[in-house]
Amino acid sequence: MLAKVRTAAVVGLDARDVEVEVDISSGLPALNIVGLPDAAVQEARERVRAAIRNSGCDFPAKRITVNLAPADLRKEGPAYDLPIAVGILLSSEQLSSDVSQTLFLGELSLDGTLRHTHGILSMVSFAREMGLSSVFVPAIDAREASLVEGVRIVPVSSLGELVAHLRGEMIIPEYIPEEGEGVAQASWSAVDLAHIKGQEHVKRALEVAAAGGHNLIMSGPPGSGKTLLARSLPSILPKMTTEEAVEVTKVYSVSGLLPSETPLITQRPFRSPHYTISHAGLVGGGRWPRPGEISLSHRGVLFLDELPEFGHAALEVLRQPMEDKVVTISRAQGSVTFPANFMLVAAMNPCPCGYYGDPVKECTCSPSLVSRYQKRVSGPLLDRIDIFVEVPRVEYEKLVDDGVGEDSEGVRARVEEARHMQCERFRGARLLTNADMMPVEVKEFCQVVPAAQGLLRAAMKQLYLSARAFHRILKLARTIADLSGSEVIETCHLAEAIQYRPRRLS
Repeated sequence: MLAKVRTAAVVGLDARDVEVEVDISSGLPALNIVGLPDAAVQEARERVRAAIRNSGCDFPAKRITVNLAPADLRKEGPAYDLPIAVGILLSSEQLSSDVSQTLFLGELSLDGTLRHTHGILSMVSFAREMGLSSVFVPAIDAREASLVEGVRIVPVSSLGELVAHLRGEMIIPEYIPEEGEGVAQASWSAVDLAHIKGQEHVKRALEVAAAGGHNLIMSGPPGSGKTLLARSLPSILPKMTTEEAVEVTKVYSVSGLLPSETPLITQRPFRSPHYTISHAGLVGGGRWPRPGEISLSHRGVLFLDELPEFGHAALEVLRQPMEDKVVTISRAQGSVTFPANFMLVAAMNPCPCGYYGDPVKECTCSPSLVSRYQKRVSGPLLDRIDIFVEVPRVEYEKLVDDGVGEDSEGVRARVEEARHMQCERFRGARLLTNADMMPVEVKEFCQVVPAAQGLLRAAMKQLYLSARAFHRILKLARTIADLSGSEVIETCHLAEAIQYRPRRLS
């Protein structure tokens, strides 16, 4: 008897329809799986055989052929265990249920229990798009699956329980999450700005960057607080919307980094890879592409400490995602696109010894060495950075001062107000922040008052600004105006935006 069971395969962040066809015929006992399976799918033969036997069912001592259609789509991972087991039980007539409108997902243990499976959110979203009525998922993944509305989620603890449900011997109730259940509340565990002594101008730059989603580079001697300041940035970023949270959760689900007890990520990601990271680790890749650090920082912050120490190829590959907000990885089998809408925050020393330009400690580097060090970061990449800020050493008086600066909560309130203005401005345009504006939006929303035109003209000539840098200054000035509640870009807003351009970096 031929049986067909529906499941799904994850390709990038999306899911594709997979039909598990099971045929049992006479012949020597064997279980063959075809349809371009990887090693993990091939190993399902032993898992399924043991799970069926340990669940009180009979494993047919016949020739069993399992086809995973379409045959030209690569199948990987253990999520096909449950649909294969159900298909074998249907084909051997141990089950007789109609499962044509049902999706089965899950990895089986040898005793028949179901384990956590990666990519549940993407596959359940696909089931809703296909109009399927029910999805059977591991009980541990039910909360993650319930984020998708419009689909009946059935949590399954074991294969034996599922068999009893399909036979009508018992009913597995639909999973209905309680309000707020499993949602990780944003704890804002990052460093509070009030605990950072001095560096008021850098805190202001962080506020502007957070308000408009702008990229930022900090340069200064060792120990001046660059890393500490970067780690305080998540404490002033606005909370994610539900749509953003689902996007981020889907990336982490596919990557296998989503904790089972936290099915929805509500705190903006902060990723800080080491400079020894590989090209594939940063951008994403592998034989079957997986998201890299730039996709794991989607809707959050990608912090690159010791920026010039990163490999040249790794830095240059950031240029396209910074512009397009997505990264495309191409292989012989096809291309996969991952989201990559992140804020780039980087920290670097001005020279190899770190003390070039320091008023206290003398730099030991030659001018040519300083120049070569700074040129490790290419001009085209620097041209995509909105804010350059120098972080000087902190004086003793400020370190021992008992005064406390403004805390992150107050700064975040201003940032959220500025983001609200941008949301209203871009309503219907599918843009979220000023940094996302294209030239058309810049022309429409970044009009400068006539009194500031001379300042902008002088900056273009004296700083040798490119057309991209010109637009970035206008977008930055628009954010500064939003923070002050102004509908137009005044001279003071434009002046502050211009002073964030680089001085020594080139």
